[in-house]
Amino acid sequence: MEFLTTFLGTFITTVGDVLPIAIILVGAQVFVLRKRVPHLPQLLAGFTMVLFGLAFFLEGLELALFPLGKLMAEQLTAPEFLGIADSVDTGGVDWTQYLWVYLFAAAIGFSTTIAEPSLIAVAIKANQVSAGGIGTVGLRVAVAVGVAVGIALGAYRIITGTPLHWYIIVGYVVVIFQTMYA
Repeated sequence: MEFLTTFLGTFITTVGDVLPIAIILVGAQVFVLRKRVPHLPQLLAGFTMVLFGLAFFLEGLELALFPLGKLMAEQLTAPEFLGIADSVDTGGVDWTQYLWVYLFAAAIGFSTTIAEPSLIAVAIKANQVSAGGIGTVGLRVAVAVGVAVGIALGAYRIITGTPLHWYIIVGYVVVIFQTMYA
């Protein structure tokens, strides 16, 4: 019974998240394009299946993946694993002692991004639009490296407790220089 209660809560949250998008799409179809929504019964059935699929997916994340990630994070940052148990006792922990955390965060960010289906589709389309000027593998690797660095920096920021606004400012400066170059 507890699963049904939590699933119902997740389903209601999913409906609340997805419904505005559906309303905008249908509204654009009806009021902007001034066309009927084709195959409305099939569209509603598909939309309902998508809602249930997303709710089940989110429940699966909550029940399996998030606890696993929390356990891995606790194990990776355990002073015994890092070999800094003595430093923790004396209060002398240094940010460099968490190198494994940064490397793990970067590896997870890189691997999940490189395998992202929507990034693959965007890379293929960018290659087509640029007549081969932008390589699919190069674009995917560039984005994945950026995500890996960003996640590793996020882990560094959490460990050191530095203010977030400095990272945002530096990021904007980098983007401005990249825009000038591009």
